[in-house]
Amino acid sequence: MRYEDAGVNLNAAEETTRRIKEALAGARHPGVIAGVGAFAGAFDAGRLAALERPVLLASTDGVGTKTLVAARVGRWRGLGADLVNHGVDDLLAAGGWPLFFLDYLAAARLEPDVVGEVVAGLAEAARAAGLAVLGGETAEMPGVYREGALDLAGTIVGYAERERLPDPARLRPGDVLLALASSGLHTNGYSLARRALAELDWEAPRSELGGRNVAEALLEPHTSYLPVWRRLEAAGLLPKTAAHITGGGVYGNLPRVLPKGLGARLIRGRWPEPPIFSLIQRIGGVEDREMFRVFNMGLGMLLVYDPAAAEAALEVLDGGWRVGEVVPGEGVFVEGVDG
Repeated sequence: MRYEDAGVNLNAAEETTRRIKEALAGARHPGVIAGVGAFAGAFDAGRLAALERPVLLASTDGVGTKTLVAARVGRWRGLGADLVNHGVDDLLAAGGWPLFFLDYLAAARLEPDVVGEVVAGLAEAARAAGLAVLGGETAEMPGVYREGALDLAGTIVGYAERERLPDPARLRPGDVLLALASSGLHTNGYSLARRALAELDWEAPRSELGGRNVAEALLEPHTSYLPVWRRLEAAGLLPKTAAHITGGGVYGNLPRVLPKGLGARLIRGRWPEPPIFSLIQRIGGVEDREMFRVFNMGLGMLLVYDPAAAEAALEVLDGGWRVGEVVPGEGVFVEGVDG
């Protein structure tokens, strides 16, 4: 009996590893001491020596069932960018800056062409973020994953000066909520979206999507807010705190950065909602509140400022919106949804 008889193809695994090294060759980073192929990645942390009280931050997440959208239409490249950009945005919301990244990709059967596309997208996004890719894990596990499915996750590590970490205690009633636009679903809510839109033709152009098709709208990559953050830092206008709107939608994520005794009031209509959301809601018969509980609804990131700083930040953002405020109480109230 051979390993192949049990469903694991070592030749495919070797070819996959070769494709990964090839894809990452163009994303070399000067901080990498040991990368893909080593038993553990090694990164030169010398830049932390310049910080007075350096803090390391880490976050792990995945792209969820967006992989099944990619599988349905055979378009994989954007998933790598989704994974990197999601991690970068999580770090930014936590007050950090990116250092390095490791990914995990598993399937019932590895297809080198598919893995190569995913990792190529990952490498492009990492290079744009100045992020080192140290390595990760690629696994073929028949019996754990169903045929044709792919699992994709990643861990990002970053750094911050301790005094720059967000402190919820600094928030006050009357603080302003500014929003950065999402490009669409980003990496959350795909189980509901796929069910709602399952019977549609995903390749046909649709007028309500501006001539795009469903597949294009669903696979729109997760936006990286790193360029915005760099502009805000250069202007001395980083927010008091920020909420990255991911799984759990607006209702689930904004309270994570609010202290006890404070809530938030958002005013629907003050920002544009990508048309893919109205299509999901109409075809799926989804209630307004459920949409805000599952999806970002166009609010990719919410930033909290005192009123004076908010006006200056809006000029730097050149595309953000003033969408609400911090209020006494608990939880999130969306005017136009909750009453």
